[in-house]
Amino acid sequence: MIGPMGQARNCSPPIVGMIAWALLCLPVFASNDRPQMDIPRLPRAPELEEFLDMEPPADLSLGRITGFVQREPEDGEPASQRTHVYGGYDDKQLYFVFVAFDDEPDKMRAHVNRRENIFGDETVEVQLDTFHDQRRAFSFLANPYGIQWDAIWTEGGGFDMSWDTVWQARGKITDRGYVVLMSIPFKSLRFTADEVQTWGLVFVRDIPRNNEVSFWPAVSSRIEGRLNQAGTLEGIENISPGRNIWVIPYGTARNTRILDRETSEFETDDFDGDVGVDAKLVFKDRLALDLTVNPDFSQVESDSPQVTVNQRFEVFFPEKRPFFLENANYFQTPINLLFTRRIADPLGGARATGKLGKYAVGALVIDDEAPGKRADSPFDGDKALFSVARISRDVGQQSNIGFLYTDRAIENNRNQVGGIDGRFKLNDNWDTKFQGVFSATDNEVDEGSGTGKFDDWAFSVQFDRSGRKFGSHTHYVDVGRDFRTEAGFVPRTDIRDMHQRLAYTFRPEGERLVSWGPRFFVQRIEDQSGLRLDQRFETEVEFNYRRQTQLQFEFETGKERLRPEDFTQLDEPRDYDIDHFEVEFDSRFVDAVDVGIELSGGRGINFAPAAGEPEPADRFGMRVDLTLRPVARLLVDTTYFLTRLDDRASGDRIFRDDIVRARVNYQFNKQFSMRAILQYENLDVNELLTTAEQRERFNGDLLLTYLINPWTAAYVGYNGNYENLMRNPGSEPTRTNGEDLLNDARGLFVKLSYLFRL
Repeated sequence: MIGPMGQARNCSPPIVGMIAWALLCLPVFASNDRPQMDIPRLPRAPELEEFLDMEPPADLSLGRITGFVQREPEDGEPASQRTHVYGGYDDKQLYFVFVAFDDEPDKMRAHVNRRENIFGDETVEVQLDTFHDQRRAFSFLANPYGIQWDAIWTEGGGFDMSWDTVWQARGKITDRGYVVLMSIPFKSLRFTADEVQTWGLVFVRDIPRNNEVSFWPAVSSRIEGRLNQAGTLEGIENISPGRNIWVIPYGTARNTRILDRETSEFETDDFDGDVGVDAKLVFKDRLALDLTVNPDFSQVESDSPQVTVNQRFEVFFPEKRPFFLENANYFQTPINLLFTRRIADPLGGARATGKLGKYAVGALVIDDEAPGKRADSPFDGDKALFSVARISRDVGQQSNIGFLYTDRAIENNRNQVGGIDGRFKLNDNWDTKFQGVFSATDNEVDEGSGTGKFDDWAFSVQFDRSGRKFGSHTHYVDVGRDFRTEAGFVPRTDIRDMHQRLAYTFRPEGERLVSWGPRFFVQRIEDQSGLRLDQRFETEVEFNYRRQTQLQFEFETGKERLRPEDFTQLDEPRDYDIDHFEVEFDSRFVDAVDVGIELSGGRGINFAPAAGEPEPADRFGMRVDLTLRPVARLLVDTTYFLTRLDDRASGDRIFRDDIVRARVNYQFNKQFSMRAILQYENLDVNELLTTAEQRERFNGDLLLTYLINPWTAAYVGYNGNYENLMRNPGSEPTRTNGEDLLNDARGLFVKLSYLFRL
C-alpha cells in the first residue's frame, strides 16, 4: 500500500518525472514472426449452404487456418474441438467462414436472441487490427444462429461494446457442429491508404459448457494483451470503399399523459411528432465526421435496476443513446472527463474521430437545451455548449500519450478541464497509466454548485500486472477540493485515494474445479489536509467450476469518517466502523437455467437520519437473478433486490427497499422481437429514523422491435407508470401510504429510422 501523502501540494514534478521515467524505461520490443493467414480475392461471394457438410466448396480457393489453442482453462493446450476458418475478399467485402466441429452437438448452447445478447452461448470471433499498431481492433462475434455482436477492442481497456457497424452473419447448426459465415463490408472498417494491406488478426472460439476459450494464434494469459500476440492477415490489395456517406433520418410519434409534479395536473400530448437526421462522412477510410440535427435521443432500452436509496454519492448509469456510442473509447481516460449523460437535450452537434498515422484524434461540439428549460432554471431558455478535443500519439509498441480538453459554457458560467494522460507497456506483464488534469470554473450563476472561481488539479497514476496466476493493481488518485468537471463523472473531490489489489489464482484444472484463488484489497482515502477519511481492507476467495459455475466469499472491514462539510448536522469529524460480508453464487450448470444469488450484510451508516447526525446502522442485502431459456427463442429474466437498514442502537428498522423486475423477450426471427418489462418497487421507511420518503412504484413496458441493423429499425412501444401519489390541485402531489397507486404517466410511441449508405 502506498503511504500517506504529506501536506505539500507540489504535484507537477512527480507527474513530469513519472512521464520521463516511463519514456526512458520503455522497453524495446523485438519484432516476432507471427503466424499468418493469406486470403485471395474471390470471383464470387461464398454461401453458407456450401459449407454445411463441414467442407469448403471445390470451386472456391480460400485461405484456411486450423490449430486453435486454449487460453482457458488449460493455457497452451490444443482446443478440445476442431475449428477451421476460411477467408477471402472481393471489391466490397471481407468474408470469414467458421466451421466449428463438436463431438457432442446436442450439448451446444445457442439461442435466437436479440442482436448482441449472445453471451453464454457458443460463439466465434474475429478481431481485425486494421492499422496493425497493436492498439485497437474491430471485433465481430456471432453465435451458431448468426446472432451478431460487435465492439472495439482497446489494449489496456478491453471491449467498447457501444460501437456498432453494418455487417452480416449467418449461422446453421449441423449434426457435426455448426457453421457461421461473416460478411464484413470494407465501408464498415477504417484502415490505411496503402495499396497492400497487412492487418493484425485474431480468431476466438468460446465453448461455455467447458469453460473453454481458444485462440488462433495462441494468445496466452501469461502475457498481458491480445494484439501483441496476434497473427497477420495478408493478401488484401487495392481495396477502398470509395465514397462512404451514411445518412440516417428518423421520426417518432408519441401520445403521452404525464402528471405535473408542481401543479398535480395532467399534461397530455395527443400527438407529439419529432424528426431528425444523423449523418456520417468517412474521409480516406480513416477519419469519420458525424453530424446530427435534432439527434435521436429516445432511449428504447431501459436502465438496469439499481438501488439508489441511502447512497452518499451519485449513482452511475451507462450511456445508451446512439449518437454518443460510436468510438466513445477515443475519449476514455483514467479520470472520466466525458460522461455524455450530462448532455440531456441537444439540438445539434458534430463529432470527428479517426486515426491519422500515429495520431488518434477526436472532437465533439454539441449544445444542450435542458439547463434553460427547467422550471427553476436561472438561464431562461439559454443553451449549454459542450466542446471536447482529444489527441493521442502512439509511442513505441502498445504505448501512447495524449491530451484531452473539455469545455462546458452557458451564459457567464464556464467549466474548462484539460490535461495529459498516457499508457505505457513496460513488459509482457506490466503496464502503467497516468493522467494529470487542471480544471478552471467561473460561475456567476448558481447551478447548485455555488458561485465564484474554482481552480484545482486532479491526478491518477496506476501500475497493473496481468498474468496467468498473479495479478496486481496499484493506484493513486488525487482530486483537489475545487476540482470540477461538469462534462465528466467525478463523484468525489477533496481526496487522496491510495489503494492496491492483489490476486493469485491456483489452477488445478480438474474435472470439476477449474481454478480458485484469494484476492486482497487495501485502501486509504485522505482529504487534502491529510485527514484520514476512509480505510478498508477486503479479502475474498473465488472458486470457478466447470459448466459456468462460480462461488465467491468476501469480507471487508474498515472505518469511514464524515466531516461537517459532508453533513451539516456534524459539529466535528466523526468516525464510523464499517464491515461487510458477501456470499455470491452463479451457475448455468444446465443450458436452460441461469441462477445467481448474492447475500450481503454488515455494519453501515444511515446517511439520511430524521434528526441529528448520521448514525451507525446494520445493513442486509440480497439479490436473486433467475434466467430461463425454455426454448431457443424465449428468454425470461427476473431480478429481485432486497436492501434493509436497521438502527444499531435500538434495532428498529430504518427502511426496507424491495425491487422486483421481470423481463420477457421472444425472438420471432433475427429481426423481429417482442419484449415486456414489469418492475415493482416498495420502499417502506420509518419516518422517525430517516428523511427518505415512503415510495411504491409499478412500471410496465412493452416493446415490439424490427431491427435490420442498429440504424434501420422500427419500434412500437407502450409504457405505464404507477406511484403512491395523491393529487392536490394547484400544488405538489403528496405521497400516500397503503392506498391505491396513481397512474401518473403513460405513453405510446412509434419510432422509425433508416440507414442510407451512399
